Amino acid sequence: MLEKIHNFMEFKMNYIEEDLNNIAEFIKNLESSTVLVTGATGLIGSLCVKAMQKNGKIPVIAMARNENKVKALYEETEGIKFLYQEITDPLPKDLRCDYIIHTANPTSSKYFISNPVEVIDCIYEGTKQILEFARINKIKGVVYLSSMEVFGVVNEARRVREDELGIIDIQNIRSCYSEGKRHAELLCKCYAEEYDVNVVIARLAQTFGAGIPKTDNRVFKQFANSATKGEDIVLHTTGKSFGNYCYTRDALKAIFLILTKGKKGDVYTVVNEETTTTISQMASMVAERFSRGQSKVVFDIPENNLYGYAPETRLKLSSKKLRDLGWEPEIPLEEMYERMINNEK
Repeated sequence: MLEKIHNFMEFKMNYIEEDLNNIAEFIKNLESSTVLVTGATGLIGSLCVKAMQKNGKIPVIAMARNENKVKALYEETEGIKFLYQEITDPLPKDLRCDYIIHTANPTSSKYFISNPVEVIDCIYEGTKQILEFARINKIKGVVYLSSMEVFGVVNEARRVREDELGIIDIQNIRSCYSEGKRHAELLCKCYAEEYDVNVVIARLAQTFGAGIPKTDNRVFKQFANSATKGEDIVLHTTGKSFGNYCYTRDALKAIFLILTKGKKGDVYTVVNEETTTTISQMASMVAERFSRGQSKVVFDIPENNLYGYAPETRLKLSSKKLRDLGWEPEIPLEEMYERMINNEK
């Protein structure tokens, strides 16, 4: 597919608009339902809001902390009601909605290292507030966005199911995120069983694509930044860990499907199995395809984990459970990069 695009940096398409239109068509079953989205200034939360706004028939309540970020992110606000508050605070008693997409969450590895207590508090207390609100108000459906990091360190050669968790080192403060996510998933299950809250868990692989902000500092974005500048891609690990990825549009369609079709209390892994590769292999692909031959992969591994990277793992995720709901991913890894590079925000 990408071989047809010889000068991709000059070939600009509005992939974001294409993606939002695609999702807007997919979510027609939510029309006339009011949907609350937490974390509305984050990547996944903002795309959820914008896709429903693009549909035009789904009232949206977008929760965020920072009004300035909202103003910078949303050029058009028709059809959106904004709610400004901390996710760890109780929701307003007079708030009314039918569904909740809970995306609010810290995402910076460096923040995990510098503020582990705050990370755990945000994950647990934030999820607790959402579930309590859902219980009291008998919300039709809640989807909680979890992470593939709950799997921990897994060294299986085969694809791993949702119930096959590995080891998480709870003496490593970096585990505040992965262990916090496990705790939140369990809390969701408890609310589903004890209080009959219709909450379902979407366990996301690393998700990126069109609309990633230029300021994003995650590893996949660092690779793209280096390659497009013709600079070497520097790895601060051995690069032997396997990565599992999913394009933003594919992930959003999975989230909306899980919200309305997922089994109460259950968990679904959101991953495009075709994207599974080692970090070093992905770095080599990006250097080769997107630097015009100017970049190479080099290693600079510090003695201490200064960058907060997750432990090395051989994890290969399975999406069978989600595919059994009728979901199929469409965008492969190389095209994910092409779309992201061409449509940065």
